This record gives sequence, structure tokens and C-alpha cells, in this order.
Amino acid sequence: MGRGKLRIYLGAAPGVGKTYAMLSEAHRRVERGTDCVVAFVEHHDRQRTEVMLHGLEQVPRRRLEYRGGVFPEMDLDAVLARRPQVALVDELAHTNVPGSRNAKRWQDVEELLAAGIDVISTVNIQHLESLGDVVESITGVRQQETLPDEVVRRADQVELVDMSPEALRRRMAHGNIYRPDKVDAALSNYFRPGNLTALRELALLWVADRVDAYLTQYRSEHRVSKIWGSRERIVVGLTGGPEGRTLIRRGARLAEKGAGGEVLAVYIARSDGLTSASPKELAQQRTLVEDLGGTFHHVVGDDIPAALLAFARGVNATQIVLGSSRRKTWQYVFGPGVGATVARESGPDLDVHIVTHEEVAKGRGLPVARGARLGRSRRVWGWVVGVAGPPVLTALLSTVDLGLANDMLLFLALTVAAALLGGLFPALASAAVGSLLLNYFYTPPLHRWTIADPKNIVAIVIFVAVGVAVASVVDLAARRTHQAARLRAESEILSFLAGNVLRGETGLEDLLERVRETFGMESAALLERASDVEPWTCAGRAGQGGPVERPDQADVDVPVGDHMALALTGRVLPAEDRRVLAAFAAQAAVVLDRRRLQEEADRARALEEGNRIRTALLAAVSHDLRTPLAGIKAAVSSLRAEDVEWSEEDRAELLAGIEEGADRLDHLVGNLLDMSRLQTGTVTPLIREIDLDEVVPMALGGVPEDSVDLDVPETLPMVGVDPGLLERAMANLIENAVKYSPSGAPVLVSASALADRVEVRVVDRGPGVPDEAKDRIFEPFQRYGDAPRGAGVGLGLAVARGFAEAMEGTLDAEDTPGGGLTMVLTLRAAGTHPEPLQPAETERQAS
Repeated sequence: MGRGKLRIYLGAAPGVGKTYAMLSEAHRRVERGTDCVVAFVEHHDRQRTEVMLHGLEQVPRRRLEYRGGVFPEMDLDAVLARRPQVALVDELAHTNVPGSRNAKRWQDVEELLAAGIDVISTVNIQHLESLGDVVESITGVRQQETLPDEVVRRADQVELVDMSPEALRRRMAHGNIYRPDKVDAALSNYFRPGNLTALRELALLWVADRVDAYLTQYRSEHRVSKIWGSRERIVVGLTGGPEGRTLIRRGARLAEKGAGGEVLAVYIARSDGLTSASPKELAQQRTLVEDLGGTFHHVVGDDIPAALLAFARGVNATQIVLGSSRRKTWQYVFGPGVGATVARESGPDLDVHIVTHEEVAKGRGLPVARGARLGRSRRVWGWVVGVAGPPVLTALLSTVDLGLANDMLLFLALTVAAALLGGLFPALASAAVGSLLLNYFYTPPLHRWTIADPKNIVAIVIFVAVGVAVASVVDLAARRTHQAARLRAESEILSFLAGNVLRGETGLEDLLERVRETFGMESAALLERASDVEPWTCAGRAGQGGPVERPDQADVDVPVGDHMALALTGRVLPAEDRRVLAAFAAQAAVVLDRRRLQEEADRARALEEGNRIRTALLAAVSHDLRTPLAGIKAAVSSLRAEDVEWSEEDRAELLAGIEEGADRLDHLVGNLLDMSRLQTGTVTPLIREIDLDEVVPMALGGVPEDSVDLDVPETLPMVGVDPGLLERAMANLIENAVKYSPSGAPVLVSASALADRVEVRVVDRGPGVPDEAKDRIFEPFQRYGDAPRGAGVGLGLAVARGFAEAMEGTLDAEDTPGGGLTMVLTLRAAGTHPEPLQPAETERQAS
């Protein structure tokens, strides 16, 4: 009997409906007459899942004792003895109770499959072994039950059970997943919208990769060379010329027209390393295609049309974008060109777009083989061997008689040595001198410049030809080695620049230091001036050399536009170095412009924020501060009135009004001062380790006694905070929550630990805040909805978030399941703070 087939329902999180889908499939198979049994399914007290078990045969479970408890497990032997056609096995990553035959449930499933039984199972994406670290970084929880990815990849069918985070949270809030007493904790921790969205993306990407791999495998097994247009893949052929950017943008526009379009830019380089492509231009085009969401590929191939078509078919591309040829008319006598050849050989399943551009028919430069600059000592020794070597060898051979053939081989070896040391010209000199000496001393008639035997003439001619050929090959190999090393160095430098652009790094001095180190200069400076008549100023500098005030004072200067130049001192650079230096200069100008734009944006943002704060502050002072002052003044005037006799109750009421107004003024002024400190950046927290249960109760002084329920476990790790700032932030959060909570519904303040963070949640049952307003409520002088003017100036939440961020924490708003608003304050656990913490006895100085 053959091996059974495995079908897996994959989900992003518990509760998406994996088990329900598996049981639905079982009912369909039973209706078709398939022998299907439930080997192990856990319904977790979910009514709808439990109902789906009705009508299905269930194999009795095996019960094992472990540490004083009894645990049910799948009875593997009973399932094997029953030998159904299909067995349902839930929770594939489950760890069996010690004492079972196998440690993991997936190993039990392997035995069922080996016995020829088809298995339907379920698993969540977070249980895959390779994703353990990723899931822990997202959720803060390390999954203890995992299974090898290969187990899932070997499955005959993987079906994704998908559900949006919003729908899953609603299902959780309705009690369809966990018991009611666990709902709030689950929604506040593992089932947060961000966690669910990230896990859902992991599941979708994993399944998409598996589908793509299966498609590639199928095409390979069935030798399908024809392109299947399952998705638009646009291959853009680049030559390294300036038209490449036009082609990339055209390819990106074509990809946008189809769902899931993909752009792949490819540059075909010849295997001999000779190319007319500009490394700077290729680096810019690579950056452009990656910015547009595509990928860049470098392929080696001598037959460019064939290599391009092979690449396109290999990636299952649907379209190729090429530029019109830059060759001149007379050059077409050598062939139809790459574009025409690709269009002719592409076939009906691959569309080829020939895009016009400004470089059409302008010609393209041929590769120039620049000579390799050998060291001075090598050139000297090459000439010494080439010119003085033959006479010395002649003197040595005069003492022995080896024959003309051996004499020629020795002179040829001397020519090769001259080529290895000094290059082509010393080798040619060695061949010429050697041929003359061979004629004069070793070919009859001796000591005369004539040759009697024609065979000796042929031998000397062959000697000269072989010497020249060998010298040329050796010299060419040395030059190619030098070119390859130089191109490799240039590519590494340009790759560094492209990486800076992609990462958005903006350190001008760091870039100039890199220029100085790369070219071995004493100093590097970026000079600029406003106009041709203005003096030069230094925008950035690196190195130890003297300051350069003008570009003409530098050993090397590279202009960048009309009013900017990169100036270097130390030595004069060869011409071939200026190509890479120009790329550095352009990048330095970009970094400078980006830094200045960022500075201008920061200044504008600060001015705008200051103006808004001042305007709101005037509005607050005009009403919110005037109101309690007016109440205090009226009460004091009444008490001082001599014509009115106040009873004790009236006097007490007036005094209570004065006290309430003064407290309100104190609260408003305190928030205004805190906000001004945050705006001016003068809040300097003194971080120390402290327990939350020491700080949170102190923040309840401004609210009624029975209005808040505390749930702060003593087992929580200590947090690294400024106790004074944390107390003030918590007081503002709690007072705001109490203000909007209905009577009889106390505010819940709870805390929990998640990885290296500690979360404090302030939960109210008030009217809540819509999603579009959740960020706005943290802005200064914002009061949501129809809050009365007496409710404050709208600074409490802004101050709380400012204090949280000053302590390197975060403050966010979430919906409370069942209605209301939850403020989530996230703090660093002690031991994870990047700066050393203050001793426990250090107290924060009052400002």
C-alpha cells in the first residue's frame, strides 16, 4: 500500500476556523462515502466546533498519567488498528505527554501516513520552527510547541484559512474563541491588531512562496519552457547607457497596470570583462529600480540576446522592455542588433517592447583598453632583462655547445621573463636583440649578419613571431588582471554609495572621510558658493590637512553643478580615478541638500507647532483660566461683603468653591508648565529601577476612591523609569478615564510583561474614540467630542505621551472590547535600558 496523503489547514492565529474547516471537509467526505474518523480533535469548548463533531466517528482517546494528572492523547495504535481511509488529527505541532510512543504529534502523523492512511490536520504559522524568532519579536512570546518546516512543506496540500484581524477580534470579543474571563487579557496581549496583522502577513507570504515554488517545480518536472502569464513579470534589459532610467520607468508603469506586477532589471556582461557600461550609471539605475520596488540582476553571457531570453524564460517573464539601438546606420552591416534579435527569437508567449529615447542612433563608445601601469621597479627590471639579458646569455652559451634549437629556446624563455616583468615593450626588445645575437653567433656563417641555410632563416623568424606572441599574451593577461581588480574596487565603492542612498544615511562628514580614505588623500572638503561673484565656503570637511578655501588650491577638484565642488589635497589622482570620484561628489551634494531640507522642515515644523501652541494657549487663558478665577473672586467678594450674614453652611459651600477653583487652577497651570517643558525640550528624566506597584497607587490621589480597580501583580519585573514623570503621566491617564467613564463602571488599571517590555493599560467603559481621532487626542489643546469647557484645556494626554516618550516608552489608544477606550503605556523593563540607571535612592529634582 502506498503512502497516505497529508492535507493541512494553515492559519495565522487561534480562532480563524482551521478546525471548523477540517470538520466541514470531513462531513463532505463522509457524505461521499469515504471512511473518515476523528483521531484527535480538540474543540476548546467552542460550541460551533463541538456541534461539527456530531455525526463523525471518534476513536477513543488514550489517557496518560503525568505528575499527578490525567491527560488525553491520540491513541495511535487504535487508529492504526481501525485503518480508516482518512483520519482527522488536530494541532499538528502538539507535544505529546511523556510516556507516549512519539514526542511530537507530527511524528504520530508520519506513522499514519506510512501506513497508507490519509491525514487532515491543522497548524498555526507561529508553530513553524524557522519563524520562531520572528514570531517572538512580534508577539513577545516564545512558542514552545514547534515543528520542522519540512513537515508542512512535504504536505500534499496546504490550504490557508484566512480572517482579517478586525473580524478575529470581534469573534474573540463575542466569546467564540476563549472563555469570557480570558477575553480582555487576550485582546490586550496576543490578539492586538498589530500582532494579528503581522502574523497574517507571515502566513500569506509563506503560502505564496510555497505556491511559487510548486509552480516552478511543476514547470521543471513537465519541462514547460512556454511562459505562463500567471502574473506580470517585466524584464528590463539594460546596457549601462543613459537610456536605462527611461526603460526602468516604462517597465514600472507596465507592471502597475497588472495585479501583482513585478519588475526585473537585468544587465548582461560579456565574460571577457570588456564593457562600455558606466559603473556610475549602472549604480544609479540599480538604485532607481529598487526604489520602484523591482530587483536588479547581473548576468554574464557572450550571446546577449540568448542570455536575455534565457533569463526572461527562467523567471517566467511575460514582457521584455528594450531601448531602441544606439548604433549608427553603418553599424547595422555587422548584424541586426540585440533588440531585433530578441524580438525575432522571443516567440508568441513573450512580448517585446522597443522604447525610443534620446540616445537613439547617437552611437555608443567602444571599450578602450587602457594600459596597466606596472610599478617602476618592475619596468626597470623588465628593460634590464630584455636588453642586457640576451648579451649575458650569449656570453654564458659561448662556453658550451647546446645546439641551435636549445639556444633558441633559452632566448625565448628570456623573452617571456621580460614580458612578465616589464610588459610588452621590454619583451619586444628582448626578441629583437635575441634574434640578432642568434644570427651573429649561432647560425652559419658565424660572426656575420648573413644566414647560409634557409632553414635557419625560418627558425629565427618563428622565434621572433613566437616571442612577440607570447609577450603579447602575457602583457594582455596582466592588463586584464589589473582591469578586473580596478573594476571590482570601483563596484564595491559604488555599491557602498548606493547602499547609503537606500538606507537614507545623511552624514556628510562620514562620507567625506570615506572619500579621503578611499583615495588616500590628506583631506577632503565640499565647497560651495551662492553665485560666481561670491566667495567659496566650506560645507563639510574631513582629514588633517590645511583648510582649502578655493577649488584651485586643492590637488584635485571635481565640480558638482555650477556652484559646488569637491576638493581634495594630498596628491594628484590619475584620470581613471575621477570617474568614481565624480560619483562621490554627486552623493555628497545630495547628502548636503537632504540635510538642509531636513533642517528647514524641522524649523518650519517647530515654528508651526509654536504658533499653534501659542494660539491655543491664548484661547485657554481667555476662558479656561478665567473661569476658576472668576469663581474664586466671586466667592471671596461674597464672604467679605459686610451687608450679608452668611450661615455656616453657606460659608462652607463658598470656601469649598474657592478650594475647588484653586485646585482646578493648580491642575491647569501644572499641565501648562509640563507642556511648555516638553515643547522646549527641558524634560530630563532620571531613570532608575522601580516596581510599578510603588508608583501607580500614588497616581490615584485626584480621583474618587471607588472609581478605579487596580490589577498590578507583584511578580512583574521592575521598570526603568523616572518615578515622578511616570506618576504624573499615570495621574493624567486615570483622571481622563474616570472623567469619561459612566457612573458605576470603575476604571481598570492593569499591568503585564511582554518580552523586554511592561505594559500598563488604563481601561474605561466610556463612549470611546473612533480610529481616525485616536492620534489627534494626544495633540495639545485637543478635547474630543462635545466635552464641556470646564473639562480642562486638553493637555492631559499630550503631557502623558510626552513624559512616556521622554522615558523611551510609548503611549497609544485602543478600543475597549464591548465599548470604551484603553490607554496602553509601554515601558522598558529594567536591564534593557540603553543608558545606565540611577541608584534606587536617587530622587528626581523638581523643576
